[in-house]
Amino acid sequence: MTASTPETPAATAARPDGGSLLVAADHAGVELKRAVIDHLRQRGVDVRDLGPHDETSVDYPDYAHTLAGALHQGEAGRGVLICGTGVGMAMSANRWPGVRAVNCSDVYTCKMARLHNDANLLTLGARVVGLGLALELVDTFLDQPFEGGRHQRRVGKIDRAD
Repeated sequence: MTASTPETPAATAARPDGGSLLVAADHAGVELKRAVIDHLRQRGVDVRDLGPHDETSVDYPDYAHTLAGALHQGEAGRGVLICGTGVGMAMSANRWPGVRAVNCSDVYTCKMARLHNDANLLTLGARVVGLGLALELVDTFLDQPFEGGRHQRRVGKIDRAD
């Protein structure tokens, strides 16, 4: 971003801590990851691509743990993980304290995961959602703020289980 270019709401929302939005995938999600990153950069979001960079077979937990660990350490406020279904990525990432990963394939769930649950990590299934829906989900995830209030107490109870 240059000083003369205002940030979009998504760019600001993606970086509540001032850091980058982290994105990673496994081999099944590389193509969708590239499209998501291009879309985000067009919106002015500072994206950090954690790999992989080709379709060579990899183990999804490795990328989930890398990204979730970075969130846990405060390197970024939010992230996106992509694999075949998004399920394995969510299960792996949710092992980390303070990481609230949600696997979404519909906009309503994505919106409510941010609004009520303060989800900080979106997982997508490249074999489940098409490109258009994936981009809509990413936009929803970035644009929807956390409502707080009574939901803050509930999220605190989730985090205490860590």
